[in-house]
Amino acid sequence: RGLTDYGRLQAQALARFFASRKVDVIVHSGLVRTEATALAIRGARDVPIVRDERWREACHGAWEGLTYREVVRRYPEDAARRFADPVNHAPLHGESLAHMAERVHQAWDDLGAQFAGRRVVVVTHGGPIQAVLCTLMGAPLAEHWRWRIDLGSLTAVDCYPTATILRMINYLPPVVPSAYRFPARP
Repeated sequence: RGLTDYGRLQAQALARFFASRKVDVIVHSGLVRTEATALAIRGARDVPIVRDERWREACHGAWEGLTYREVVRRYPEDAARRFADPVNHAPLHGESLAHMAERVHQAWDDLGAQFAGRRVVVVTHGGPIQAVLCTLMGAPLAEHWRWRIDLGSLTAVDCYPTATILRMINYLPPVVPSAYRFPARP
């Protein structure tokens, strides 16, 4: 699925944020909307864009697209196991948070190896960002929910050989709402 009208405005807001900043490479998770956001951030610059599916959100399998109530109604036993151990229990045909974090950590390590000393933008999703933040802050993955990551937000870290500094978490660049028409209420 592509970006919504509001999602396009958020991508434009991110593009404005990065327009005056040095960017050496942009990595995205391989979904249509992350690629569209990566292209918006790149703009007219000659910056490589790399697709890396390891940056995708955890797969929710049979739960994909369902609300919390629908999951509990359709898969009560599976939901009870998942909610008792959200890190290690995967939804039916899905992926555990531990597995998602493992592939994201490998992608993170590879960024450091491939692009050391370069300014990298990763266009990804809330779960992968939360997993990286847990690692950087020495927090258990079970505490991932403590970092709110909104759609269209920016989290920035400075990586040095001996330390990582969190520059910002969940910053929402201002959108230009005049171009957006809010849907009519039913």
